[in-house]
Amino acid sequence: MKVLLLKIREAALSVLPVTLIVIILNFTPLINLSAVEITVFLVCCVMLTVGIGLFNLGADLAMSPMGEHIGSGLSKSRKPLLILLICFAMGVLITVAEPDLSVLAGQVSDMVKSPVLIGVVGGGVGLFLVISVIRTIYNKPLPQILMFLYLALFALAAVMLINDGAGFTALAFDSGGVTTGPITVPFIMALGIGIASTAGKSKSAENNFGSIALCSVGPVLAVVVIGIVSKGGIKYTLPDYSVSLEASGLLKTALQTAAEVAVALALISVFFFVLQFFILKLPKKKLLQILLGIVFTFTGLVVFMISVKVGFMPVGFKIGTELSDGGHTAFLVVFGFVIGVATVLAEPAVHVLNKQVEQVTGGMVSKRAMMTALCIGVGVSIALSMIRIIFDFSILYYLIPGYILSLGLSLFVPGIYTSIAFDSGGVASGPLTSSFILPFAIGVCASVQGVDKIPADAFGIVAMVAMTPLITIQLLGFRAVFAESLRRKRARKKIYGASDEQIIEFM
Repeated sequence: MKVLLLKIREAALSVLPVTLIVIILNFTPLINLSAVEITVFLVCCVMLTVGIGLFNLGADLAMSPMGEHIGSGLSKSRKPLLILLICFAMGVLITVAEPDLSVLAGQVSDMVKSPVLIGVVGGGVGLFLVISVIRTIYNKPLPQILMFLYLALFALAAVMLINDGAGFTALAFDSGGVTTGPITVPFIMALGIGIASTAGKSKSAENNFGSIALCSVGPVLAVVVIGIVSKGGIKYTLPDYSVSLEASGLLKTALQTAAEVAVALALISVFFFVLQFFILKLPKKKLLQILLGIVFTFTGLVVFMISVKVGFMPVGFKIGTELSDGGHTAFLVVFGFVIGVATVLAEPAVHVLNKQVEQVTGGMVSKRAMMTALCIGVGVSIALSMIRIIFDFSILYYLIPGYILSLGLSLFVPGIYTSIAFDSGGVASGPLTSSFILPFAIGVCASVQGVDKIPADAFGIVAMVAMTPLITIQLLGFRAVFAESLRRKRARKKIYGASDEQIIEFM
């Protein structure tokens, strides 16, 4: 119970900034939320806090241990083909069951049927999870692999942009962000760590990361291919973002959310227990802990997703429309940065990532440094997205220079920072981004550019959230390199007068 209360307390500190921002805005002339809307939002803030706390506890007890045990257990089997086949199947299953992907697919079903989009994206994640496992086992450098993949990706995206227009381009890059949701992140990260610890040729911390980065590329490539072979543009219908307190509507939302989460966890859990029976053979005490963790994870995610759908999506959309209708376009950029910083604090998977990074790196990359870099990166991404909506230009004008810069930085910073950075990009674009920031951007775009421009201008904001942390976290690596260089120079001064051989020996 003490652990759960601690998790809820941490979650409350995360949710508080978003809550305060909305409350303060409501007391200004900028927006005017009704009494019902602000009440529902505040109730959902409390639910969100409880949901994040339960989820984080469940991730500690179940999701991360499951992934790590599967990774290490498969590696010990010494059957490479079996490892790759199981990893492919797991990549497909957890992606098909990811609630964020279902939400995105439902919004573009007129262009690509939801089962087709979900299946293709799942196949992309499965394939690139296999590539990630091969990289981990043979300790291949991540920056070179990512450089090749993104060069190929942008070449294909340019072809798609010429043939189809910007709408599908933004959708393709958003798909890479939504597939790395709260269920997949702790599982895939722990799987990579488990394989690296037992089968990897290198035991360095760098080899533990990179799985999320590679699994984020697969969906983008898959949707780009669909965009190239498809004809026509995306037909978008603006959803109903009004707050409804009808009992039937709330019950339907709760049951639908519970079903989505149950399917996601059931697929992973059944797969785990099949492997447990044939390969893992974990003790009963560990299995009971994992079962308890699955219950916490299920409850936390259901509460989290309900609160987001009922309270956060409508409020996010209304804030976007009212700020735009009032002509406060300059303020939109500032608000975008502030709300981006506040939102990333409430993403459940971010806390899982930060904790694992600090543990694996032995404190070299602290949770505080990670959170600071992520907050700045996501804040900048939302601000830049507001500029793109206001001036109506392609997302590739951001993504191509951004990825060139991030890939260029990877050549000069320690490899551990590159691996962590590219994982962080996928993690930052979690449920709250797609369920609060995206409706906010849709509201802004509907007001400034019109509904027809939403696929091209509002979509793509998830991709921006996934890109900017790549730069800010690698800048942490630059800072570390600079600090080490400064320490060495100071050390030289202290031993000034010593022979060259002594200095070299000291260094």
